[in-house]
Amino acid sequence: MLNAKSKQLPPPAAVETVIQTLQTDLPTLFHKDISYDIYDPNISFQDPVNRFKGKFSYRIIFWTLRFHARLFFTQIYFDLHQVKQDNDNTICAEWTVRGTLRLPWKPNLFFNGYSIYHLNEQGLVDEHIDTWDRPASEILRQFFRKSSNEENDLISYSLQSLRLGLR
Repeated sequence: MLNAKSKQLPPPAAVETVIQTLQTDLPTLFHKDISYDIYDPNISFQDPVNRFKGKFSYRIIFWTLRFHARLFFTQIYFDLHQVKQDNDNTICAEWTVRGTLRLPWKPNLFFNGYSIYHLNEQGLVDEHIDTWDRPASEILRQFFRKSSNEENDLISYSLQSLRLGLR
């Protein structure tokens, strides 16, 4: 849940800087480091498998992403679909991660998600929460099957989700 620490609104220029920085940094996050100027020293981060606090830990998670991308994938992409201001102190980024694992059967990895960035009164990101379109276990299962293509994976998952929703 996003925190309610900030009582004052971030400066509009700072909000625009965060949006522009995210638009620049996110598409290349698997290949080069991001800029940490837009983040509060006490940033908190949460995704379905991690939770931590502090800019040093935040830097480590991005280093780890780049390291594992090079180690485990022949190709990996972070497709940024949009970055928009949701409200006065919240920015949302919608994205897809896709890649080909470095295994003999060359399985494809594919999942969608979104990131919510909360800005404090100085206009720095003090909270980042990632949400994925499927459980981590489903993403890991992609490592062990040969995928014909990413579209079939997406269709299969969408149909499975629809069936679960109808129960």
